[in-house]
Amino acid sequence: MTKEPRTNVSFDGLGIAPKILEALDRLKFTHPTPIQHKAIPIAIDGTDIIGVAQTGTGKTLAFAIPVVQRLSRNMGRCLILVPTRELAIQVDETFQKIAPKFGIRTVVIIGGAPMQNQLRALKKNPRVIIATPGRLIDHMNQKTLRLNEVEVLILDEADRMLDMGFKPDIERILKFVPKKRQTMLFSATIPGEVVSIGTAHMKLPVHVEVAPSGTAPERIVQELFIVKREAKKKLLAKLLDQYRGSVLLFSRTKRGATKIKRLIKDMGHNVAEIHSDRTLRQRREALEGFKTGKYRILVATDIAARGIDVVGIETVINFDIPDDTENYVHRIGRTGRAGHKGRAISFATPEQGNDIRNIEKHIKTALPVSEHPELPREEFTTRKASSSRTWSSAKRSKSRLPRKRR
Repeated sequence: MTKEPRTNVSFDGLGIAPKILEALDRLKFTHPTPIQHKAIPIAIDGTDIIGVAQTGTGKTLAFAIPVVQRLSRNMGRCLILVPTRELAIQVDETFQKIAPKFGIRTVVIIGGAPMQNQLRALKKNPRVIIATPGRLIDHMNQKTLRLNEVEVLILDEADRMLDMGFKPDIERILKFVPKKRQTMLFSATIPGEVVSIGTAHMKLPVHVEVAPSGTAPERIVQELFIVKREAKKKLLAKLLDQYRGSVLLFSRTKRGATKIKRLIKDMGHNVAEIHSDRTLRQRREALEGFKTGKYRILVATDIAARGIDVVGIETVINFDIPDDTENYVHRIGRTGRAGHKGRAISFATPEQGNDIRNIEKHIKTALPVSEHPELPREEFTTRKASSSRTWSSAKRSKSRLPRKRR
């Protein structure tokens, strides 16, 4: 559960039951984040919601409070669909802070975990079901889980679920959920497919947005290095020596993540990797090790990264530029959380000028370009002749000399 910068408002006056307010006080959560302040009263009223907010803005608590309050008054269930195993576990961790005080059990239904453990948990009549679509359908096929008692349906990180190809699974699951329900959809961006789900499966949803879709998080220093592919390793070594805090590094592919992890380990750093080829146990160990400082550096792919909700990540490095421009916002949103400052560094090759321009168009700002004094200066090889935009330069530092893209 992420603590956001304090606002001048409190949880009082949002319609939250006194017993939940007491629980929030004990947890030292006294000031709601903007998405919590806007979404909680609407959700408590039972209205459908489409919530848009950047990653790390407290979205989980924004729906956990209304869900616990509702389930404490009746015998229904809540189904929460998430794209990744890690996110499912972290959503459950948030619910565990308040749900047990009301006698509400939860269950996490994810692939890679023993089916028998999930069956035992289901026999205890959990009221909150947190699931990835694939494993949930496995249970539905085996008739070990029915959804006829679901009163609240939550689609968390909806854009990522669609990116991962879960739309057919979601559509299938929705057929077994009662139509008389409250539906809440939360997403960092609102692409057309998300809008179509809202239109087809929600009843006059209220649109709650605390940042424009595609907005890069504030308090993050962004910079770009243009280097040849063969120079990336040397640049990475220099930057890992320069920035001594926690580092989350993104690779475009699983194979690339493994190679980069080995490279960083050979540099003498404590490093782990997290991607879909790793077992659930390996992924949990890597993430927990990253949280506790056992591993200073975590190498991840985009699919696995949606479950990485860690306050205090100092630097995000895009070793590879993402295929999808929206993933740039998701990636850099892993740093600069809970009011902390952060840094996001991207490596681009000279042939990737168009990719960078697409990212800049998406985030509505130019990426400052830096260069390292020990590496050759490079330029993008492609230009739009009609472009009249000015390219920003990075601030001077001891290890980087600023320049402006010409």
